[in-house]
Amino acid sequence: MRSLNSLLGPMRVPFLLLTPACVALGVATAYWQTRHLDGWQVLLVLIAALASHIAVNALNEYVDFKTGLDLRTQRTPFSGGSGTLPQQPHLAKTALWTGLVSLGVLSLIGAYFVALRGWLLALIGVLGMVVIVTYTPLITRLPALCLIAPGLGFGPLMVIGTHLALGGSLSAAVVVASLVPFFLVNNLLLLNQFPDVEADRSVGRHHYPITLGRRRSAVIYALFLGLAYLAVAGGVAAGVLPPTSLLGLLAAVLLPRVIQGVLRHADNIPQLMPYLGLNVILNLVTPVLVALGFFLAV
Repeated sequence: MRSLNSLLGPMRVPFLLLTPACVALGVATAYWQTRHLDGWQVLLVLIAALASHIAVNALNEYVDFKTGLDLRTQRTPFSGGSGTLPQQPHLAKTALWTGLVSLGVLSLIGAYFVALRGWLLALIGVLGMVVIVTYTPLITRLPALCLIAPGLGFGPLMVIGTHLALGGSLSAAVVVASLVPFFLVNNLLLLNQFPDVEADRSVGRHHYPITLGRRRSAVIYALFLGLAYLAVAGGVAAGVLPPTSLLGLLAAVLLPRVIQGVLRHADNIPQLMPYLGLNVILNLVTPVLVALGFFLAV
């Protein structure tokens, strides 16, 4: 059991819940558009998406350990990595191979769907691989790109990629729907960077909580959170999304509390912790509710 936990640690298994939430949105838009789903293809898409998430997590763990960041970070339930490699340094190569094998699984399943569905999926797949491989060593040093790369991966790339892989065609509906996890997941990583500012600065990272400070970054957080739910409301108002997708706005009941808490406690990490937890809930619940709205509209 201890060996299994050591292997799963760099995968950051609890964080993988985000993947099925985002995949569900792409599955829902595809079903809403085509009125058809192939169960085996849905399973393959989910495996590929989980492989992509595992790859970026494991490679992040490996690089952060090799740069010494893990030894300087104060871990929280939401940030600072799994802590596996500082405790068991001999597992560093295992983490690296976990990331590389996961990339291989992603590539094989991706090649199958590219052959089945066409070149647009190939473009999405290549962009996704670039984000995975460059996120920790490069993207985290470029503030604007660091802000939007997580949401790009779990939003447009994962949601639209799922939609196309399952036989859907590119449409305004799936693009607008993908904006929900785009803004939410950007915020997930943005807020999770708040506790790591000093440690990240020491190894040369340059995300916005470092370059702008936590308080200004909290304003970006509030803006992105509003835009996530505005995408749903605006999409319905424009006739792009089905009215039932407004189910996603049920999660917005948490917005006043979360925004007020983040703005008030941006520089007080212990007081900020409950809002990091609520932010995770928003990321998991909102895409699922929007997806449910698409299924109900069929």
